[in-house]
Amino acid sequence: MMGAMNLPWLVVTTVGSADDARRLARAMVDRRLAACVQIGAIDSIYRWQGAVQEDAEFRLLFKTAADRVQPLLDALRELHPYELPALHAWPVAAADPAYAGWIVESTRAD
Repeated sequence: MMGAMNLPWLVVTTVGSADDARRLARAMVDRRLAACVQIGAIDSIYRWQGAVQEDAEFRLLFKTAADRVQPLLDALRELHPYELPALHAWPVAAADPAYAGWIVESTRAD
């Protein structure tokens, strides 16, 4: 079993456009705050400002190292286009050691 500090974390947020999704994904990978980001189209139904809303959105799944979670969340808050972005982070319980190692390596400076 890998040590907890070596296990990856997953961070999720949503945005309203594919352009915003790609912009955030690219920025976080460029900054080495995420090793990879997956983007998927979703439909969201939610309550906002007293009314039920329904929108097409894009979900971003960031794969990062444990020590990069807080800097990643901070950067997402800084760059996110939403007034109140949904930001969720959770540790992975188990991961392939080679893949987890790649995530840590990819979030380090050259």
